Amino acid sequence: MTDESDGPTWPPMFSGMQEMSEQAMETQQEMLSQMMQAGAGGLDMNQLGAMSQTATFKTRVQSGGRISIPDAEREALDIEEGDIVQTVVIPVKRNRE
Repeated sequence: MTDESDGPTWPPMFSGMQEMSEQAMETQQEMLSQMMQAGAGGLDMNQLGAMSQTATFKTRVQSGGRISIPDAEREALDIEEGDIVQTVVIPVKRNRE
């Protein structure tokens, strides 16, 4: 996780972007939880089980566009080198001069 106080921040019109993205994530997790509890109405429970293994974290984009998954998240999700993962990228803060 990165320190939110370092570097420039978003322009004022985007000041609520981070809060909105966190609210969206919470809503999605709640909906997934409700689907799991309701028996998922015909959906493959193995697929839903895989969907419930998610992590949300902040990371910096490194040279070449690389991002890193923190150790704790890799361990919790049993992710190893060479595994294929799916990502959703939501810019939180621009760190430009």
